[in-house]
Order: sequence, then C-alpha cells, then structure tokens
Amino acid sequence: MPTGATPGSGRARVSDVAAAAGVSPTTVSHALSGARAVNAETRERILAVARELGYVPDRVASGLRRRRTGVVGLIGDDLAATPFAGRIIEGARRAGLERDVLLMVAESGGEAEAERDLVARFLAQRVDGLLIARMYHQRVDRPAVPDDVPVVLVDAAPEPGWEVDAVVPDEAQIATLACERLMREGHREVAYIGTVDESRAARGRLIGVRSALGDAGIALGDGRLEFCSSDAAGGREAGGRLLDQPAPPTAVICFNDQIAMGVMQAATRRGIPVPAGLSIVGIDDLHPVADALDPGLTTIALPHDGMGRWGMTRLLDRIDGTAPPLGDGLHLVRGWLVERASVAAPPTRPPR
Repeated sequence: MPTGATPGSGRARVSDVAAAAGVSPTTVSHALSGARAVNAETRERILAVARELGYVPDRVASGLRRRRTGVVGLIGDDLAATPFAGRIIEGARRAGLERDVLLMVAESGGEAEAERDLVARFLAQRVDGLLIARMYHQRVDRPAVPDDVPVVLVDAAPEPGWEVDAVVPDEAQIATLACERLMREGHREVAYIGTVDESRAARGRLIGVRSALGDAGIALGDGRLEFCSSDAAGGREAGGRLLDQPAPPTAVICFNDQIAMGVMQAATRRGIPVPAGLSIVGIDDLHPVADALDPGLTTIALPHDGMGRWGMTRLLDRIDGTAPPLGDGLHLVRGWLVERASVAAPPTRPPR
C-alpha cells in the first residue's frame, strides 16, 4: 500500500497512483487520459492501482488544461411528453460515456424563447458542444451560438443557409419498408393515410410510399390516399372513409402507430377482421400502442437510439477536430421492420 493514500483515507492524487504503480506521474496521466500510448501491461497496472486507491480524475483541472469541460448539452423541444425522447438521450449518453463525456439534458417545451435561454445557460456553463434535438423530423433555425462551439442537430434539419452536422431518419426508406412488407403478401389494393401536419417526415414518407408502390405498378390514386390528424381519432375517421368505399383497400399504411390504431378500430366497428380482412402497417414502433393492440401492430421502427448515438459521436469528433468538413448533407439513418400480427395475405374477393 502506498504512503500518502489508503482506501478511505481521502482523495488520492496522481502522485499517489504513480508511487504505488512504480511509474512517473506523467505516465499515470497518459495512461488515464489516453492522450499518449502507454505499454498495455503498464496501463493495466496503473488502472488497477487507481481503482484500488479510489482515484477520481479532477475534471475541472483537466478541463482547464485542455480548455474543455468534458460536458455536452442536449436541448430537446418536448422531452417529457414524447415516448421516443428517452431513446435519443440514451443513444447520446452511451456514446458520450464511451469517450468520458457527460451529457446534460434540458427541455424548451417547444418555445423559441425558452430554447434561446437554455442555449445561453449551457454556454455560460462552458459546455464543449450542443446537441439540439427535435421529437419529430423538422427544420431548425440557427441558434445564437459562437462559431467555435460545435452544434449537431438530431432528428432535425437546418434551415437553408446554415451548414451544420445533422442526422435524421431516412423517411423514404422507412415508407418503402412498409410497402415492401405488404407487397410480399401479394397486396395490390394499398392505401396510405398521411398526416395533415406539414413536416419533413410527412413529405418524406409520402414520397417513399408513392415511389415504392409506383415501382410495383400500383397507383396511389385519390381513392387510396387520405390525410388526417396524427392521432387515433384521425385514423378512425380516415380509415372509415377508406373502408366505406364500394371497393375498399386490402391494406393500409399509416403515417404513425396512433393513426394505425384508429384504422384498426374503424375496421372492428365495421366487422372487418385484422389481418384476415384488412392488413395494417404503422410507422414508429410506439410500444404502448403497437404491443397493446390486438392483434399486435406490424410497424416500422424509427432509429431514435441510432440518431442520438450518431449525433453525439459526430459532435465529439467535431470537438476533437477529427470530423469531416461541413457540407456533406444530412446523415440518414435507416428504420427497420418490427413484425407483429397485423399483416396477412389479402382476402379473396369476387371479380369486379
């Protein structure tokens, strides 16, 4: 046991770890920070001694030396009420921990003035960079951030004229997955229910549906396209309009899982079984909805965890000066199919 520090006797210092490991304080600093290569065996010995002594790095002193705080701020617009927020935060948090960076999280409530205040507060805390996250894919104005403070947008795109790193879902690919799932079962009478909200997500998913169905020779005419509010009530209304047609669709793709829930309710009210009489695919993989429905909802998961991880990784690379030059466009993250029980082969119908 080294002189100067014993477990529980007080805060151990670098010199204590160095004395116990039989190396210089400089070697200890290099081994703990990873700033320079240290022999693997020596590094393991230093780490073991540091753990034994309960050594905790002085982040403040280290930050002053490196002009870094080891802290990154994340500002979300609606974290408390959005089921997906935790996935974004968790992805960013884990990526930060891997590089010994702490994530601080704050919410603006979707208010521009509150976001400006949070940006100022984070800058006053001298964070190394900022993640600005949105809870659905949309455009973001440039905040009042000095040029030397890196910013990355998560689930958001910059307004024209602002060059910034940004990561968003690949909306067209996500919609294509939904179409492909139905076409594998042989569906040709496919409808799409979009949202009345004018968002990048809404436009991207409609483009993806039109393109995928068009490539398969399936027309998405007026009788197969509806728009509604992004909730179950909207899905019941839009789904009812589709199902009350003389020749209703055999399958419906929905902008999100809440709309899909409403369509399933509309089908049940009309005595149409899901999936034997109507197949339904949602988008989101919102577990409280998709898992609770009977049958369970087949849906396309959005890559929230992946976006959070990419955003943090790119931000830290930008801070370290190892990121590629700005201007390479949005980084798209793919979704994936979550199979449950709301899709089957189309019902056999008499020729029209």
